[in-house]
Amino acid sequence: MPSTDSPAQPARPAMRPMDVSVIIVSYNTREITLRCLEDLNAGLGGLQAETIVIDNASSDGSVQAIAERFPRVSRVPREHNLGFGAANNVGLERARGRYVLLLNSDAFVEPDTVGRLVDYLDKRPGVGVVAPRLLNEDGTLQRSCFRYPSPMRAWLENLGIARLFRPGSPLGDYRDWAHDRTGPVDWAIGACLLVRREAIDRAGGFDERFFMYAEETDWQKRIRDAGWDICLLADAQATHLGGASGASDRVRVNEQFFRSIDLYQAKHYGWAGLVLFRAAMVVGAVARLPLWAAACVLRPNRRAKAVGRVRMYAWLIGRQLWRRPRLQRS
Repeated sequence: MPSTDSPAQPARPAMRPMDVSVIIVSYNTREITLRCLEDLNAGLGGLQAETIVIDNASSDGSVQAIAERFPRVSRVPREHNLGFGAANNVGLERARGRYVLLLNSDAFVEPDTVGRLVDYLDKRPGVGVVAPRLLNEDGTLQRSCFRYPSPMRAWLENLGIARLFRPGSPLGDYRDWAHDRTGPVDWAIGACLLVRREAIDRAGGFDERFFMYAEETDWQKRIRDAGWDICLLADAQATHLGGASGASDRVRVNEQFFRSIDLYQAKHYGWAGLVLFRAAMVVGAVARLPLWAAACVLRPNRRAKAVGRVRMYAWLIGRQLWRRPRLQRS
């Protein structure tokens, strides 16, 4: 009798797990976003990766242009500008990778950058976030690592005490540090961050009360408080333009920045911490304002910059003394 057994089926190859989910938030930066994707594609060789672009209601044809040039990129158009953190949360919900790369639309990775970042996290299970060294478009260093903006840190910096200590030391800051040492930092700006999925699951996503500014500071602090290190990888690099989709109105930008800082202080240090932080900012502004006012007269070649600083410090003093914090409830 002929056998009734079904012929053996060839074994299916095991699906390789997704290495990296890249999330890019775009807002009216069509040409820059296309350049970002070009450089990214050149740097994903050998990695199982997906790219997700969250478009924050752009009006410049970004979504259509990306669809034409990069049909494999997942595009998520939004009807309204959600802000950086909320838009990234949309991407985090869709991401399948064991690592998530948050990449600004105006950040351009070098061919080996993503691979180096992945390798770094693969070898260091205690690290939750790693960032590359950032450069300006002219190749100069861009300051990208900072101390957490605590009330004590605000007083150390506004009284000039932090400058008395070696950059990178516990009481010093990162202001004059060349970003040439690989290892732990407090936090890194969100232009290019590779984040471990387990760290995201433990700490949660972005706090959507932060529309712009301080959202990545808050997020990395929560990741660190959950037990993970935040690190800089000095031999991986990316170029970051900075401010490509930001507002051109300096007063509005400053107001949004300090509103986010108010929220950060109240969230992590309470109302007393917020008052101490604001007081430190006023002391620093009062000390610096007359120096820049004198520069307006004594240094004509720097008058434009000096006038801008005088206006900014005068505005800051008024805001911190008389404007009541407007904080959204969680």
